[in-house]
Amino acid sequence: MAEADGTRRDPEAVSRFVEHFAAQLVEAGLPRMPARVFAALLASDSGALTSAELGEQLRISPGAVSGAVRYLAQVHMLSREREPGSRRERYRVHSDQWYETLTSREAVLKRWEDALREGVAGLGADTPAGRRIAETLAFFEFLEQEFTALMERWRVHREKTFGGA
Repeated sequence: MAEADGTRRDPEAVSRFVEHFAAQLVEAGLPRMPARVFAALLASDSGALTSAELGEQLRISPGAVSGAVRYLAQVHMLSREREPGSRRERYRVHSDQWYETLTSREAVLKRWEDALREGVAGLGADTPAGRRIAETLAFFEFLEQEFTALMERWRVHREKTFGGA
């Protein structure tokens, strides 16, 4: 397997990594095919592959690639870009992909918090269910506050460790 810089990599080692990391993502709750596609993109030096390249590397159908990239785009784990001068799309992960993915979850936490507030109000804060929901709400509010500080610490650490990468 030749990479963009002309170096050669062992395709079996790449495949083992892709399948092993994908299995870890599946265990964490990601569907199998999107996990495999994400791991393949992550393992490519360019961080970007076409649908055909993904299908060939993973030995999956164009439909499987399409469904996987649709899912990954919806959860902000990849971006789509047009190949210059072509109608083909490339799918890309970025070096800060995890940061971007986790940051996009803040909007989800906000919606959960709103729903939990409604639950506390509707069930009553003095009921067992209301107290349980209030504690859940407090947990998500705590996560949101800590998350902001954590992401800032990550940006500083990343800059020191990797430069402007």
